[in-house]
Amino acid sequence: MTGLWRQTRSFPAPVRLLMANQFAINLAFYMLMPYLAAHLSGSLGLAAWAVGLVLGVRNFSQQGMFLIGGTLADRLGYKAPIMAGCLLRTIGFALLGWVDNLPTLIAASAATGFAGALFNPAVRAYLAAEAGERRVDAFATFNVYYQAGMLLGPLVGLALLAADFRLVCTTAAAVFAGLTVLQARALPARRGTAHDRPRQEDAADESVLAQWRTVVANRPFLLFALAMIGSYVLTFQVYLALPLAARSALGERGTWATSLLFVVSAAVAVVGQLRLTGWAKARWSPSRALVRGLTVMGLAFLPLALVPSDAAWLVLGALVLTVTLLALGGAVAYPFEMDTVVTLSGNRLVATHYGLYNTVSGLGITLGNLATGALWDFAERHDALWLTWSALTLTGLGCAASVAALARTGRLTARAEPHLATA
Repeated sequence: MTGLWRQTRSFPAPVRLLMANQFAINLAFYMLMPYLAAHLSGSLGLAAWAVGLVLGVRNFSQQGMFLIGGTLADRLGYKAPIMAGCLLRTIGFALLGWVDNLPTLIAASAATGFAGALFNPAVRAYLAAEAGERRVDAFATFNVYYQAGMLLGPLVGLALLAADFRLVCTTAAAVFAGLTVLQARALPARRGTAHDRPRQEDAADESVLAQWRTVVANRPFLLFALAMIGSYVLTFQVYLALPLAARSALGERGTWATSLLFVVSAAVAVVGQLRLTGWAKARWSPSRALVRGLTVMGLAFLPLALVPSDAAWLVLGALVLTVTLLALGGAVAYPFEMDTVVTLSGNRLVATHYGLYNTVSGLGITLGNLATGALWDFAERHDALWLTWSALTLTGLGCAASVAALARTGRLTARAEPHLATA
């Protein structure tokens, strides 16, 4: 903790505020969202399709609107979308706890999703601009706060849930209300890097379509975004394939095993992120760190392919090892991944690049989950779950190989200063 505190204090005040902001965002989000489905189906008695609709609307409104959020951040500056996103989450979370009709629940869910699409690209672009040459260290420290919020949020939510779900929602909404006020009072207005500000202001006079064409025309960036899809598919298996494996091997005990996996995943990142980043920076180039982190993420699924699926405690041990390796690989890759997005953007329309990057990743997760679920059903019917784990391993190795190929051909280096496409 001393190292984290010292590292945090080494950054400018706006960066420290953004880190605290992200911790609180994840704390509030994860104190509510893990328990929302049970509230909708249990307390409100909604049918399964209605629960799926409410949750799906949140995911779609976030993943599908990242590009809009990033574009707004580049046109209006970073502070306004961050504040608007926090305010929308305040309203959305309050409604989720206090309304019981489906149309309003859908509207509240859409608001919470769009809120994430507003502040996520803006926060990352602001962090990158303010951190300057220390972007990798800033993103590593940022990830510690991100994961700490994920770790503590469900525990706080569980404690509040003992009283009432409405208390959970009200508390989460109050956190976002406080963040809205805090950003308004303490977060300086920011738009791009200092040397890029004149061009950023000129960009605000261009059409949205011109900005989008500029980003879409950035071929190295698009290739990188496509190459990294596999890493997001692997990361999401903490929510899909790993809980399925825990339930299949452990039955009723699979629920607590799944909770253990979430704790292990977040704890590894919180404890190891800064050390791993410092170690990787001292030994590898950014592209090598990315490739090796992705390779570890792919190999993380091999233990599950090697143990019998009916050996409950062996499966549990393999699950813990898998999630540990997955978190370690992700911790190595993440700061360099975020830095590479900025590098490939040429410090131009950074938030829009982050927005499109998140949208591509979100679509990839959706398709990847469909494929993983279909493969799981097939493998389970044929008593060959190793097929699923082998496919995920190959996905990670393929992702690493794609990024290595991009680095080898010089596509991950800083691009020349671009010009906005004309409308």
